[in-house]
Amino acid sequence: MKAKILAILGFLFTSAFLFAAQAMAQAAAAAPAPHHGASFESHGLIAIGMGLAVGLSALGTGLAQARIGAAGLGSAVEKPESLGLALIFLLLPETLVIFGLVIAFILLGKL
Repeated sequence: MKAKILAILGFLFTSAFLFAAQAMAQAAAAAPAPHHGASFESHGLIAIGMGLAVGLSALGTGLAQARIGAAGLGSAVEKPESLGLALIFLLLPETLVIFGLVIAFILLGKL
């Protein structure tokens, strides 16, 4: 399982860097001058940072919710009054995605 996750992450990182390099090369050829004094490389790196912030936070949230959901439903079957607490625990990892989106919006302001 861990090898499969590492292989998927390696593929995602490799493809992100390849697409970013291609996008930076096209942007450098298309426009004569960057905005706000930033270079095209920094625009590409900011875009990669935005994607990584949202993507990795969503991946971590998905992995956490898979385990929390299974455990929460298992405890709710044995003790039905614990369902509300299980739902609260299931919602806690969602804050990771919210933080990732906040970071992406902050980086978007720097473009």
